[in-house]
Amino acid sequence: MNNVVLIGRLTRDPEVRYTSETQMAVARFSVAIDRPVRSGGEKQTDFPNVVVFGKQAENCERFLRKGRLVGVQGRIQTGRYTNKNGDTVYTTEVVANNVEFLDWGDRNERSERPAAQSSQKEDMGIPDGFQAIEDEDIPF
Repeated sequence: MNNVVLIGRLTRDPEVRYTSETQMAVARFSVAIDRPVRSGGEKQTDFPNVVVFGKQAENCERFLRKGRLVGVQGRIQTGRYTNKNGDTVYTTEVVANNVEFLDWGDRNERSERPAAQSSQKEDMGIPDGFQAIEDEDIPF
């Protein structure tokens, strides 16, 4: 069984690239995760790299920013390659099946990415396909 569930904060904005043949989005970012501290022990943090594919990768680019809290569910994948010096480099990353946005930050903050299109709905933090409603309109 190879199953990973992580909760942590992004250490940098997601970096998205597209595959050459199928133009599938591939997002990469790392997450800061504090280890449990034993009494009298020193705080330690892990920084696993995360890879996300497809539409979910595009959503990560659109909605995630450095410092945002995320939940990641996926699997561990290891690999290796030879660098320019001829040394073998070993890699370990989490390939995400599911990324949950647990912290939306300031809902009034605007995206600093030039590709993002500003609209009133985006300014309010409302995803496409949804509309704003008032508290009085909620039946419960």
